[in-house]
Amino acid sequence: MFQENPRGGKMKGDTAKHDKMGREESKGQADDGSSRVITVVFLALLIDLLGFTLILPLLPSIMDYYGRTDDGIYRTLQNTVDWFSEKVGVPEERKYNSVLFGGLIGSLFSLLQFLSSPLTGAASDYFGRRLVIMVLTIGLMASYALWAVSRSFSIFLLSRVIGGICKGNVSLCTAIIADLPSPSQRSKGMAMIGVAFSLGFTFGPMIGAYFAIRATQGEIFYVGPALLAVLFSTADLAFIFLMLPETLPEKNRVASVTSGFQQSVDLLSPLSLFQFSALTAKKDAHHKESLQNLKILGLVYFLYLFLFSGLEYTLSFLTHQRFQFNSMQQGKMFFFIGITMAVIQGGYARRIEPGREIKTIKRAIILLIPAFVLIGLAWSVTMLYVGLLLYSFAAAIVVPCLSTLVSAYGNVSQKGTLMGILRSLGALARVFGPIIASSVYWLLGAEVCFLTSSVLFVVPLLLLRHIRQTKMK
Repeated sequence: MFQENPRGGKMKGDTAKHDKMGREESKGQADDGSSRVITVVFLALLIDLLGFTLILPLLPSIMDYYGRTDDGIYRTLQNTVDWFSEKVGVPEERKYNSVLFGGLIGSLFSLLQFLSSPLTGAASDYFGRRLVIMVLTIGLMASYALWAVSRSFSIFLLSRVIGGICKGNVSLCTAIIADLPSPSQRSKGMAMIGVAFSLGFTFGPMIGAYFAIRATQGEIFYVGPALLAVLFSTADLAFIFLMLPETLPEKNRVASVTSGFQQSVDLLSPLSLFQFSALTAKKDAHHKESLQNLKILGLVYFLYLFLFSGLEYTLSFLTHQRFQFNSMQQGKMFFFIGITMAVIQGGYARRIEPGREIKTIKRAIILLIPAFVLIGLAWSVTMLYVGLLLYSFAAAIVVPCLSTLVSAYGNVSQKGTLMGILRSLGALARVFGPIIASSVYWLLGAEVCFLTSSVLFVVPLLLLRHIRQTKMK
């Protein structure tokens, strides 16, 4: 209750209460603004990923189509796949050849991500997030348009190269969320990015397959999905232009684009990348401790995605070899994984309280150990799906939480470079994870591959013990 001042006006207690109400109102307005940014980023990324994933179920058929064109680059890549198959003992079966060829294309795409993510992140620290993400979206439109008109493998590969370079918009979305002032909003935003990924990779391939089937006689089957991808990217560009606010004001941007790019070029060295060298401007004790935490988190992120991408890639081999899954059954399996992850990310991950991320990551990684064991030893489809359920739950948690933790480091003018480095580490893991996992799978067997991976998850668990999490700012 307010007490009246005999001289008029309000007493000290009233003023304090008024100030508190003002701060709460300002906080509420800031949270409303952050929630709007999160919603816009979620929708923009979902539209982008729906267009990006249309091609995934079509890759084997696309490879067969271009294989009949007698393209020199195609023959070179096919010879590489044949050499690898012979060395590790892959059976001579079309199904395995298609998966291996698709994996090679995926590794090339990830390599381009590794090269481009720090550069696009640095560019956004100077030019702002909104401009750079629109430029990258235009680049994606061009790559999809090239795919639509391609009649040779060389043109198709060029479209994938352009797409790989321009896929830096994913790291920019995480940088936009990292710009948010509230730790709870950053945590929620990273989880919603995870939801967009799960939904995009669940429904995009289904839509792509549907439009390919609908191709009329005489029409090349991939033209419809390619034009739809152009439409998705055009809609995404319009949505970003109209709805996405700039989250990095000019006063918080780096002073020189040259220095930002020079730091990122230095980070094209994997060794420098793991050192987070672009963030070593300060020399105080607090910065050294923060940098050490970043190095550990970056290594955990790399190791997790290295093991995760290996399972993701070899899962198709296991289910086809052990349970004779056809393409439809594998599609249902990945649909189950995607929906489970989306539900966990939308219902649980976005509600994780700031300061509890490391404990949550540890629990999720511990769950992955029995998940890999169950999948690797599965003698029934029921046992397989129990393992996939644990796997999906853990996979829904780890990346959003790690991204949230990393986003708390660095100053406000370095968030783009910081999240670009993290994205680049993930891309590097996805270059080598599938190659190593498939080699172990065919040389030593599925059981050894999955059990070894489960044991190796102890390494990131031990690394996380060296991080003392403090209250995020």
